Amino acid sequence: MSRTTENKIVLIIRKTRLDELVARFNTEAQAQFYVEHLGADFSDYKLEHETYKASVLEAQYVLARLGRLQTVDREYVTNFIFGHDDTVVVLGQDGLVANVLKYLQDQPVIGVNPDPSRWEGTLLPFVVPDLFRVVPEQFSGNRPICTVTMAKVELNNGQTLHAVNDLFIGPKSHTSARYALHIGSCSENQSSSGIIVSTGLGSTGWFRSVLAGAAGIASTLSGKKLPGTLKNHFEWDADYLYFSVREPWPSKTSSAETTFGKITPKQPLRLISHMPENGVIFSDGIESDFIEFNSGTLALISVADKKGHLVI
Repeated sequence: MSRTTENKIVLIIRKTRLDELVARFNTEAQAQFYVEHLGADFSDYKLEHETYKASVLEAQYVLARLGRLQTVDREYVTNFIFGHDDTVVVLGQDGLVANVLKYLQDQPVIGVNPDPSRWEGTLLPFVVPDLFRVVPEQFSGNRPICTVTMAKVELNNGQTLHAVNDLFIGPKSHTSARYALHIGSCSENQSSSGIIVSTGLGSTGWFRSVLAGAAGIASTLSGKKLPGTLKNHFEWDADYLYFSVREPWPSKTSSAETTFGKITPKQPLRLISHMPENGVIFSDGIESDFIEFNSGTLALISVADKKGHLVI
């Protein structure tokens, strides 16, 4: 099969809901019985699966004619070694794009929506047929690229973790997190449900939810509706992050004075865990991929040096 260049293209794909059900129940028939026995519509699982698989085949057909293609499932991304000059194409939902970005070092990412009728795709500006045009333009340097700011957490035991959307620092289950918080001249012991740190890219997600809840509470208690123009997001390439403390609990041993603020390169957030066990830090909503944050652990949360690069 002839191809137009020898440029390396890495196509990132994912398993569908049906793939995961078949892995759990061994066959599609057993998966169908389980879903329909609970009163759910199995045809939607089937339609989503068939649409995605067709998009994968079409993308592979196109990309194999534009360069040297390697297809990688999302479960192997954490250990995959990307080449410096690789072009990465992600076929999936927004979350897959975010998850891939944090494992890259300046490689450009082309987000492709496999099913526009199903997924909105904020990070998926292209559909599969666009690849014929977009990939050669990227190879020649004629596509604009959006820079994405990431968050980074460094522990005093040497572990690090990056986030494209947000970080969560707190308890593994629905209990209280206890820690010391330090930022700028502010320092206090806190007890809460945890802390959310948001990037500009993630500011339309968890961050927006936090502000909406706070605005609703403030409006009700004050009897004054807050302006609808209240800004609840910031730019993807902003050189700062925001942190928000969830459900802070003031007591004899804990304070709740510093519950929201900005993290900048000159003003990182420092947290020291007071939790004997079950303290965790995870990024971008992937709870299974976490680092422990237990007693004595110091977490330094800052704006990451590396950036994500999204082709637009």
